[in-house]
Amino acid sequence: MLLFRFFSVLLLLLPLPVWAQSSTQPAARLESVRVTGSRFQSDQIAPATGLHTGDQVTRDDIQKGADALAASGLFSKVQYRFDTEPAGVRVSYEVEDATSFPAYFDNFPWFTDADLIAAIKTSVHLFDGKVPDHGSILDDVAGAIGRQLITRGVAANVTHEFVTLPGKDWPVVCFRADNIALNIERVEFSDALATNDHAIQDRLTDLVGKPFSRTAVEAFEYEQVRPIYLAHAFLEAKFGEPAATVEGKTVKVRVPIDPGRAFTWGGVSWNGNQALPSTELDQLIELNPGGQADGMKLEASWEDVRKMYHRLGYLDLSMSVSPRFDSATGRARYEVTFQEGPQYHMGNLVLTGLSMEGERRIRSGWKIPTGAVFNEAAYNDFVNTGIKQSFAGLPVHYEKIGRFLQKDPAGAKVDVMIDFQ
Repeated sequence: MLLFRFFSVLLLLLPLPVWAQSSTQPAARLESVRVTGSRFQSDQIAPATGLHTGDQVTRDDIQKGADALAASGLFSKVQYRFDTEPAGVRVSYEVEDATSFPAYFDNFPWFTDADLIAAIKTSVHLFDGKVPDHGSILDDVAGAIGRQLITRGVAANVTHEFVTLPGKDWPVVCFRADNIALNIERVEFSDALATNDHAIQDRLTDLVGKPFSRTAVEAFEYEQVRPIYLAHAFLEAKFGEPAATVEGKTVKVRVPIDPGRAFTWGGVSWNGNQALPSTELDQLIELNPGGQADGMKLEASWEDVRKMYHRLGYLDLSMSVSPRFDSATGRARYEVTFQEGPQYHMGNLVLTGLSMEGERRIRSGWKIPTGAVFNEAAYNDFVNTGIKQSFAGLPVHYEKIGRFLQKDPAGAKVDVMIDFQ
């Protein structure tokens, strides 16, 4: 007779077959283990359960297999079922993959990313270059990296951290070795502009003489080098993975840069704008037709557009900026599409933690009347400087001032809440 039952990771949902009901848990031969629902193949995942075909297994063994899969962090859901036959027990695990993030290797100058990924795969079979933000697999990856370091005569503790890198919209899991005593001796660039630019060269002291860190090098690229290329209209400049070479007790870093071509300004088209006419938006672009397409001025212009909308109460503005590069003519055009959302008006000013005199002064200094269009710039100015001015002459001091905007999109109102602590 065939018995067929479902289980979750932590809770057995249905009665157990006879062989698993005994308090002594008699074992039965494991005929097969199958895993479905993952980007990984069944034969890749099955070893992680600790179960092996031909072994004698109990109910607890099957549950421990599910627990091991859950503890890895790779799966957001783990359920299992098993059925018994004369030949033995067949176990099926059903899983759902957890969200995974790229593994990022910070200060391992002896290896490229490809070197480390290949080495890790040899011992961490469920590693494919991505990892979850928690779970035992992170320690497994860190251990594999540590063993690679030993091959270079380096003993170090490898840690991991969930971070977002400068200029990136997605997070990574950053692996880093503690107390690696390797300083950067020099930084070279593959492109002449970065090599010859005085501003970049003057700031290299931020890196040279400091411990090697790929994170620090890429932050330098984004914050110091990228703006120079944008200002010179190299709008498609690409920065490759920094190449590190260990020379004794120091590291030489080479940054590959593909500048692309410099672009001239071909204009912008505005779509979806109702509150502001295109002619008014055009005035915020400080570029001349046919002139150099200064990317830093463009970024400042997009921010000015957002601020103008926010001053008019459009706090939910969505603004999509899409470049259109014509490599043949060297002209750069942009399409900007708006979803303006509601225009918010001032609702209630809610103050907490104040004395009667303090509240009187704050309300007297508040600049946005109830029902008026909500001006975010006026709100920020008041929080940053107006509060201090309102308390002038009073012997008061607050350790912390909390602020919050409570938006009501349906009523197009926003309440301002300020808490004095």
